[in-house]
Amino acid sequence: MFVVCNRIMVNQGYEEAFAERFRQRAGQVEKQPGFVSLQVLRPARANEPWVVMTHWQDKSAFEAWVESDDFKAAHREQTLPKEAFGEGGGLEMHEVEIQAGQHL
Repeated sequence: MFVVCNRIMVNQGYEEAFAERFRQRAGQVEKQPGFVSLQVLRPARANEPWVVMTHWQDKSAFEAWVESDDFKAAHREQTLPKEAFGEGGGLEMHEVEIQAGQHL
């Protein structure tokens, strides 16, 4: 399994608009071959990043999504102003080495 975490600093006052952006896109990424799951994680403490986490069957499934028209459309539609986002964060990619507990 391949996991991608996008850590995004969302400035105070824009939290609900940020979450709503993902609610409006619900159901789109799920259509992609190799997609397993999506979580949008709200930080429990101030000044920490939101985390958008996707799980894929493998790295090639994620890469195919990044090349898809749906990905391009989703990232072209910027509904929030630049001031909604702070500095920091970034994209992380991981291969699952060990997994325990409830399986996705």
